Amino acid sequence: MEEFVGKIWHRFITNSANTHYPDATVQLDEIRRTASIFFRALGGESGLHIKGATDSESYARRSVLQRIAGSGKKTQYAWRDEETLNLPDSIALFPDRELNRDLYLWLTAISVVSGEGRDWISRNQDRTRKTLEVWPGLKHRYQRLLQAHLAQRPHPDTLPEKEAAQESHICLALSDPTLSVTLEYARHPPQPVPLWLHPSPPKSEMDRALQPHDPDLPEPADDGPDKKNQKKQTRRKQGNRTDMPDGKDGLMSFRLESLWSWAEYTKVDRSSVEDDDDDAMQTAEDMDSITLAPDNDTTAGKIKLDLDLPSTDYDDVVLTEGIPIDEWDYKQQRLQKDYCRLQEMAPRDSEATELPARLRPQAHKIRRQFESLRPQRHWVSRQNEGTELDLESYINFLTDRKQGRVNNDMPVYRNLQNHDRDLACLLLADLSLSTDAHINNHARVIDVIRDSLYLFSEALTATGDRFALHGFSSRNRNHIRFYNIKRFDEHYDDNIRGHIDSIRPGYYTRMGAAIRHATQLLVEEASSQKLLLILTDGKPNDLDKYEGRYGIEDTRMAVLEAEKLGLRPFCVTIDEQAEDYLPYLFGSRSYVLIHNAEELPRKLPLLYLRLTH
Repeated sequence: MEEFVGKIWHRFITNSANTHYPDATVQLDEIRRTASIFFRALGGESGLHIKGATDSESYARRSVLQRIAGSGKKTQYAWRDEETLNLPDSIALFPDRELNRDLYLWLTAISVVSGEGRDWISRNQDRTRKTLEVWPGLKHRYQRLLQAHLAQRPHPDTLPEKEAAQESHICLALSDPTLSVTLEYARHPPQPVPLWLHPSPPKSEMDRALQPHDPDLPEPADDGPDKKNQKKQTRRKQGNRTDMPDGKDGLMSFRLESLWSWAEYTKVDRSSVEDDDDDAMQTAEDMDSITLAPDNDTTAGKIKLDLDLPSTDYDDVVLTEGIPIDEWDYKQQRLQKDYCRLQEMAPRDSEATELPARLRPQAHKIRRQFESLRPQRHWVSRQNEGTELDLESYINFLTDRKQGRVNNDMPVYRNLQNHDRDLACLLLADLSLSTDAHINNHARVIDVIRDSLYLFSEALTATGDRFALHGFSSRNRNHIRFYNIKRFDEHYDDNIRGHIDSIRPGYYTRMGAAIRHATQLLVEEASSQKLLLILTDGKPNDLDKYEGRYGIEDTRMAVLEAEKLGLRPFCVTIDEQAEDYLPYLFGSRSYVLIHNAEELPRKLPLLYLRLTH
């Protein structure tokens, strides 16, 4: 009974203290696409991604009901850094849903311009002033938001003297962005201003974006063996960095009778806990702030390490000393000439092999389906020159001549011609370390890629189209591995099947350099239609600074360069997070997400058929 009454009381006091309007809530997921287009239409950087903001502590004065309910301690501000535009997960500030939607768009607009000033008020005033000057059409929307927000702010008469002065200055700064105001110290800071950006954006996010990469620290892994079963976090958390605790401090609880027992003493550091049954994601969701510390010890987790290369006696055969490849630096907005080195490689111990027996029924079905696309010889009528007379045209010619309608230029021949598809396709497969992850109890991602290459080759051999197969991985900018599985001038046979059978997971995914080299190989083909098909399971990344936006921008520039040369890049991915970055890399219609990785071998040839038919 006590628990039942407690739940009723908690629900009542929480609803009474709530100052928001749940029925008018607008979620970020509803407005994300619109806000993204709006941000870029106003001139914002195209490489920025829109994400949910983290919770920030609010030390403003709370009402009695809020103190009883324990609410009003946190708020979400909008802010941006060089990689992301952070907007609140939801907005329910106004009773009008349209106003809440307009607030999202207003925050997006003032994020485009930069603010200058000595403090957070003057910087936001400067942003507001610039936004209204550059886009005067937003004035009406801003005035509606301003009036609705001012009506919700506390009246100065209800506040202590110094807090009342702060509130008055805030209202003046909101109403007149050109007015210079200064806040004096008070016991409580002013109420949050949702029409402005974050007063002090989280330092950990900014520092992480600006600090140079430390090659001695392990990087977080993007993928792991339980990738399909991983839970997604519902809200972003604020992160901090600290030194790793030594595990020697703190209070230790023990039974007094064990004080004299030698057998019960074990030197174990419990600073890191490895519990397979622990719901780590749920634990993270319950935490307000997450602090990370570098640790030299090993744990049963997923990490990305700078691995030593295998001995040359066991590594794949290097075919070139190192091909210089350019790379795009979005910060400097320039192409760095010969910044990377790419080595063409071939499998060392590859042996000729037949198509695996488990794939033969499916390969036979695919070959029959694709044989209809093979170029065939057929007769072309009404030609001026040819190997035979076209009887129908010749009879028409004789009839016209007898009737006095003489036409000496009438074509009366037919000729046997070949209709070629005139198409070349290069398939570039991501062979990074993440492809070693399992998708079920009996297959890994690399196994699915291998089967896809088998069936893809069977299909294109049936059509007679020219095609090449290559793979890539990387360790840093000076070690990009480009695998020659099948060149354009090679015939698909048991030797090529042996090359496919020999592929294995490599290192990381420096995608831009691999795309640039594949582009040069495809440009040399004489075909009129050229398709660059990219098969991947994750976003671009590498050990050095090729992470986050840097890798995304370089890959996007490589794709644009390929399009300018007349190629058609198209991406096939099994990464569930691909919709966050692939539309920016390839465009909304130049990629496809295969949700079930096991279906990739069957769907890849059908996708090629759709792209080239």
